[in-house]
Amino acid sequence: MATMAMRRTAVSPLRRQESRAGLIFILPWLVSLLVFTTYPVLATFYLSFTEYNILQPPSWIGLENYQTIFTEDPAFWKAVRNSAVYALVSVPLKLVIAFGLAMLLNMGVRGIGVYRTVFYLPTLVPPIAATIIFLLLFSPAGGPINSILGWLGIRGPDWFNDPNWAMPALIVLGVWPLGVETLAFLAGLKEIPQDLLDAAAVDGAQGWQRLRHVILPLISPVILFNLVIGVIYSFQVFTQALVIGGFNGEPLESTLMFLVLIYRNAFRYFSMGYAAALSVILFLAVLALTLLIFRSSRAWVHYEGGQR
Repeated sequence: MATMAMRRTAVSPLRRQESRAGLIFILPWLVSLLVFTTYPVLATFYLSFTEYNILQPPSWIGLENYQTIFTEDPAFWKAVRNSAVYALVSVPLKLVIAFGLAMLLNMGVRGIGVYRTVFYLPTLVPPIAATIIFLLLFSPAGGPINSILGWLGIRGPDWFNDPNWAMPALIVLGVWPLGVETLAFLAGLKEIPQDLLDAAAVDGAQGWQRLRHVILPLISPVILFNLVIGVIYSFQVFTQALVIGGFNGEPLESTLMFLVLIYRNAFRYFSMGYAAALSVILFLAVLALTLLIFRSSRAWVHYEGGQR
């Protein structure tokens, strides 16, 4: 007993020193979390109930901002519609194309590493530069896209100046950088045991059957990951929409995305309280969609060992 007591008294100062050193090491991260994440989030929730224009202190107005958003602001519903259409089209499209590319890049052919690098390069292009490139590609005055359509006997539209075609062009721009999703799918495909694929082939599973009953269930966690990240990022489209359509989402608010609406109210009209209320609505909407996806994943996501 005396020996154990002596060991405890000898070890406890060392443990206290280790704990103190650990706290010192994580202190910068804690400060960063509190100053740059926790405080802005709490301040946003508070400001959403106030009228605040930066120059004057915020004044409490209760739910007036939210009432104005849902009953008196037609731009809000336009931005909701545009963001919903963008998410519904771009997210499934990116998943399908990224999975197809991952299947191709998983083939054991010569020089496959070069192809993997080439498909990842668009992810490294800055959003503004990529948007300017696409403006040139889709330009009605000599742009390559309309030139190719002209060779096929099709009259190309005025993409970013036509309200009916501005959103499809913006979706194409958003689908272009597929490097992250493709690499995630490729990593999932690499984790599939070859024994399972060989066993499926011996049992007579061919092509589509092997894809449906073996490959897709095994990479369903990767599909869930890409789906959640894709939905979150689809509601955060800002740079491309702002460069193409400006503050007003031209033409005719067809490219007015939700973040552009928040930015316009905050830094053009200096309605910080109103912009904070819009941010809270966006946060709650994305949170609800994410929880809904995770809840539905119990029916279609399969983990190793049969767990869901």
